[in-house]
Amino acid sequence: MKTSRSRAVRAEASSPESGFSYTQDHFADLVDQALRHAKKLGATDAGAEASEGCGLSVNVRKGELETVERNRDKSLGVTVYLGQRRGNASTSDFSKAAIERTVQAAYDIARFTAEDPVAGLPDAADIAPPKTHRDLQLFHPWAITSEEAARLALVCEQAALATDKRITNSEGAGVSAQQSHFFSAHTHGFRGGYASSRHSISVAPIASLPGRHGEMQRDAWYSSQRNAADLAAPEAVGRYAAQRALSRLGSRKIPTTECPVLFEAPLAAGLLGSFVQAVSGGALYRKSSFLLDSLGKQVFPKHIDITEDPFILGGKGSSPFDEEGVRVQERKVVEGGRVQGYFLSSYSARKLGMRTTGNAGGSHNLALTSRRTLPGDDLPQMLRKLGTGLFVIELMGQGVNYVTGDYSRGVSGFWVENGEIAFPVHEITIAGNLKTMFKGIEAVGADAYGYGAKTVGSVLINRMKVAGS
Repeated sequence: MKTSRSRAVRAEASSPESGFSYTQDHFADLVDQALRHAKKLGATDAGAEASEGCGLSVNVRKGELETVERNRDKSLGVTVYLGQRRGNASTSDFSKAAIERTVQAAYDIARFTAEDPVAGLPDAADIAPPKTHRDLQLFHPWAITSEEAARLALVCEQAALATDKRITNSEGAGVSAQQSHFFSAHTHGFRGGYASSRHSISVAPIASLPGRHGEMQRDAWYSSQRNAADLAAPEAVGRYAAQRALSRLGSRKIPTTECPVLFEAPLAAGLLGSFVQAVSGGALYRKSSFLLDSLGKQVFPKHIDITEDPFILGGKGSSPFDEEGVRVQERKVVEGGRVQGYFLSSYSARKLGMRTTGNAGGSHNLALTSRRTLPGDDLPQMLRKLGTGLFVIELMGQGVNYVTGDYSRGVSGFWVENGEIAFPVHEITIAGNLKTMFKGIEAVGADAYGYGAKTVGSVLINRMKVAGS
């Protein structure tokens, strides 16, 4: 067994219930020290953030404990502005002398950095006032011991191995309990912070068919939640992962063709992620996006909507403000297929001559839906809508060109005939262009799945190229 443990930090204001060594008040004091010293040095503006994270990760394989890792880290980051010159530095030493050295380092970097006409803190009008900071129930500490975490992981793996005698091996199972908190402030009036947690259980079983040239197929599944009480049962995670691996046995190639393609819900979230990247500020002002100047334009069919909601209680993408302290809001990013908004930080908004959308740090709880979706449009019904074509459950490679929109990925999945799965397929490639693929979305399933901060059902695209044998 390999074990790695970081030394626990000591602090006067510890919180045993949360697992943290520092309180929010202590972090606020550290941040204020940094800001005062930045002003003393002559900074025009400054911002600082103190943070701490801790957690436990346990992995098992074939009934044996493999690793137990405890992590604990802390950091103070400082940003200093001298007019339109910016410098940044960080430290893990919270002593007064170390904080002053870090501020000095950021100040010195700013002195020798070229001026950037759009550099600076967010405009005061965009800052989220403290009274608007909602408690979004993001923090649910899990006081689990390494022994209990190992037991859950072993239960999960054993459930997978016991599903069928063709489950002959395992890449292991794991349990993770992670939590963090921060406090941030800057000289344009923002002050705020909060704690959050993320816990998970996962397993990756291997199925094999003796006598079929030693064929082996692997799949995996997991459950991830902010509150451990909401995690799926380890037995259920194990059995489902095993069933997925078993379903791949007997995979074959198919002839090169063009056909409709159905993306399983977790993979459809990746298509939504591609859209987000293409309409994010950095890609737009660098002109490295296939969706330049798409605001107000038809990018999806008229039945598609995309919403953003930062205020979902316990949501994985929830936050009362963005990473700059800017207010966030519920909004329609796409309505009736037309782009209604981009994803902009203060910096990227200024580069584009626009206003921040409160997306410094990324998007918040996105959902892609279709106005055509009916309550009964589960996966079997989506397969019937597919008719004859390809159902994709795994994507491989990074074949997406965000400048042109060209899309080419290795895939595994199932060939579907007359709405029924005929056989599993592998060693094939699908290709198209994201512009065409987005406009070719025919249906979105009611089998909505939350993959990180994105929620979408299975997505049916009318036609793509499939390269096989």
